[in-house]
Amino acid sequence: MRAAPASRHDVRFRLLFVCTGNICRSPLAERLTRSILGPCPALQVTSAGTRAGAGTQMTERARRVLVRLGGDPDGFGSRPLTPELVAAADLVLTAASEHRAESVAAFPPAATRTFTIAEFGTLAGSVPPLAVICHEDPVRRAHTLIGEVRARRGLVRVDQPDIPDPYCGSRLAYRAAGRRIAKSLAVPLGLLTHSRVA
Repeated sequence: MRAAPASRHDVRFRLLFVCTGNICRSPLAERLTRSILGPCPALQVTSAGTRAGAGTQMTERARRVLVRLGGDPDGFGSRPLTPELVAAADLVLTAASEHRAESVAAFPPAATRTFTIAEFGTLAGSVPPLAVICHEDPVRRAHTLIGEVRARRGLVRVDQPDIPDPYCGSRLAYRAAGRRIAKSLAVPLGLLTHSRVA
């Protein structure tokens, strides 16, 4: 029997990162986000893969890139994407457009809260910071940011929405993926962690 999905009330905001194998791009994004947000019980950050098995570690090159970026790879284990995971997420950020399409196909109502990582970062860059950081509560900030970003979809040009898969690639390919992820997340995570303006 399939276990029931966790209640939306036990964690106030869920962010889900998605890639293919859940051993390179999405765990990089997950663990980097956790390191930037710091201890914040109201925000839960996880990841999954559209073709992932269960319990696989990050690739060694992904681990090294993550450590260079300030994240911690210890204890990570991959998991497959399920409709329940998508349904429970308040925001789904994917490595590429194909993962965005598969996430929405798994749970169509998530279409309005599913973006690629690079797309979300670009759109967040056009959001007036005060629209988000005026709120003290991190959950309210997160929901406000999603609403602001959603309103800009189709209005702000996103030239490169996908982050190429570095799997089986060179160290440079992994570093490039890590840099794109970090750059794309810099603005949205900065808005979530910025000290409130008086």
